[in-house]
Amino acid sequence: MTYEEISWIIFSYMIPVAEIMMAGYFFCRLVRPFMENKRAVYYAGAAFFSAMLILFLIPLAFNVFVVYFIGVTAAFFVMCRTDRRNYGQKAFLAVTFFAVRGFVAAIAEILYDHLYSFAERTDYMAGHPGPGMWFVLYVGVCIFYLAMEFVIIAVSVRCIVRNYVYKSAALKKRELLMLAIPPLMATAGYVVICCYRWFYLSECEKLPGFYDSLSLIYYFAALIMIVVVIVLYQKIKAGQEEKLQKELLAVQIDNIRTHIGKVEHLYQDIRSIRHDMANHIVTLERLYAGNKTEEARAYRERLEADLSAAAGGIRSGNPVTDVILWEMREETEKKHIRFDMDFHFPVDAGVDAFDISVILNNALQNALEYMEEEEEPYLYVRSYRRDNAFMIETGNRFTGTLRWDEESGLPVTTKESQDAYGAGQVHGYGLANIRRTAEKYAGDIAIDIRDDMFYLSVLLMTEPGLQQKKSVLHHFT
Repeated sequence: MTYEEISWIIFSYMIPVAEIMMAGYFFCRLVRPFMENKRAVYYAGAAFFSAMLILFLIPLAFNVFVVYFIGVTAAFFVMCRTDRRNYGQKAFLAVTFFAVRGFVAAIAEILYDHLYSFAERTDYMAGHPGPGMWFVLYVGVCIFYLAMEFVIIAVSVRCIVRNYVYKSAALKKRELLMLAIPPLMATAGYVVICCYRWFYLSECEKLPGFYDSLSLIYYFAALIMIVVVIVLYQKIKAGQEEKLQKELLAVQIDNIRTHIGKVEHLYQDIRSIRHDMANHIVTLERLYAGNKTEEARAYRERLEADLSAAAGGIRSGNPVTDVILWEMREETEKKHIRFDMDFHFPVDAGVDAFDISVILNNALQNALEYMEEEEEPYLYVRSYRRDNAFMIETGNRFTGTLRWDEESGLPVTTKESQDAYGAGQVHGYGLANIRRTAEKYAGDIAIDIRDDMFYLSVLLMTEPGLQQKKSVLHHFT
């Protein structure tokens, strides 16, 4: 066997192996942003590569569709085994990669055939008929083939990952069908086109002049269609998210109205006490004038108790926050939760009481949900100011685990609500609403979990236009 023949054999094995490695790499790039267990991404990529390599090396002839189907299926099962959640989304990723990989290979193959056909008819190749030059041509065209595959699949994967915004959202069955049917139908068309292409090449030894051009248009259109369907789906999801946020805001407005009603009732009690205040003062003066100190002290303590009861025993500096903290104290007492508070409303800071109520309601209600199964529940809220920075801090007992949304950096909750299509939709708008409220005041939030406690810090800048919020927040936390 000559040196040239050995070189041909070695390189003919190297190209498919390199192609498999590239496909495994981009499969990992596609699924990584969707996987909570990042180690599972490498397991899935290894399963894909191993299955493809074994099928390539064994001395049996397999159709290319069967090979890639087996490889993607193996990776799908590994993903489901190592990251046991959102199986519908994993199925969509597997179907999408199978379709994208097929279209990319078909495009690169057409370009490869035309480049090789053009090069072999050149005068240069006719003047250098030796096997060495043909081997160089083969190597160059194969490198071009791999480069085209790399570029097209890289762009396709990037577009899919970038446009698929809600990566942590559960994919329901109807949503899976909506997303999976277009790439599957496009793949069926790809199979038909390939069958006709192979038939023309084997029977007629050439293709009609327009055939490959139409095929390229179809493959590129199929790739674009996959991205467009994802974009449309994400717009639907965004509409659902906006609708749920509006519903949540409506609930919060109703809560504020309830708080205002209780504040009005509180003021009526206080006005009633004030109406009799002159009589109380006269009574105290007479008791002290008659040296009845004990009776005067008892009367004063009774009067203070009535005033404290009328105000709920809480004096935060704002009647709305008084009522919120009062209700939270009553709820924690019913649930036998230890509740400490040291909250003071920033009266002269130009902060809207409605915004503070949004922060307190969401933060305290989230804390109650986190503590539903804790053995020693504990909750606290406090506030303090440093210069023009106002900080609200809550902490609650928490010994569980949380999943985190990579895009928002916030925990993903497990609260279920019904969307417009009747399907349960996982959402957690509490912390998102707190962050949006803080951003109105050039602030932000910080979350920390340590020592079996969940800590939430909310920073509000009381002077508009100050942009050094991150350094101040870091100083507080």
